[in-house]
Amino acid sequence: MFTRERKFTDWNLCGFGEAPAFLYENIESTHSLMKSLATAGQIPPGTLIVADSQSAGRGRHERTWNSPAGKNIYFNILIPFEGIPLASAPQITQVAALTFAETFRDLQDSSNAQGLGNNEIGKVAVKWPNDILCGKSKFCGILAELVYIKSAAGQVAPAISMGVGINVNSDASDYISIGRPVTTLKEIAGRVINREKLLQMLIANLERALGQFRAFGITPWVAAWRKMDQFIGARGTIVVNNHCTDDNRDGGTGVQKKTGRIADMRDDGSLLFECDDGTVETVYSADLEI
Repeated sequence: MFTRERKFTDWNLCGFGEAPAFLYENIESTHSLMKSLATAGQIPPGTLIVADSQSAGRGRHERTWNSPAGKNIYFNILIPFEGIPLASAPQITQVAALTFAETFRDLQDSSNAQGLGNNEIGKVAVKWPNDILCGKSKFCGILAELVYIKSAAGQVAPAISMGVGINVNSDASDYISIGRPVTTLKEIAGRVINREKLLQMLIANLERALGQFRAFGITPWVAAWRKMDQFIGARGTIVVNNHCTDDNRDGGTGVQKKTGRIADMRDDGSLLFECDDGTVETVYSADLEI
């Protein structure tokens, strides 16, 4: 995991089930490209698209995602719904977040055991619903969108285009403009990480986890989240804004904000939130600020 990295265009990658991987030194967005290729029937389920840099990377609600070259991981994986109810789509991103977080925790624990990690910034954990943080600093974001794959026969089938951005070997100076706490795996582990090997491990772990999800549902991952969670009982703010962007995140038409306490994560992956007015709400989709 900490060996010298090969040239990006020489990386040895594949998607799920030996599906192809496409590597781009620079594109606007892996997410936009995958959506256009999938809907045009030009790629099969399981396809992986990876960029060394993006000129128009984005996160949830069209927020920008800084994508400097040669430092981080930006990819999309096309996940078929085979064996997964369409209604369970939001749980797929939660399974991914928890699977990735466990991988990052293993890396963190390995570095700490060797006295190389940064013990002062906290432990890797998932902030509901699918942001991965160390302490209160985010370093991995997941964006999922429903797309329809067109077959050679002209038939269409639903799939999830899951986009992932991971701050791996970048520095704090790369994120000055963001205005919120951000960290990197290099800072967490105390050393430079081989991005190719990390991505190989993440894709393999995710494919295995989704197989388990098809068999057992979300329950095992809810249990895993509760074990690693450092937010239950903490105060937070639920932000609902279906038209949220970088510019109108905290205000504007349709924004709803409720402050209170994070009570628990329910067995179906939703959040149990105790509002300051005494009401307890079950939240299925929102941003959680801590």
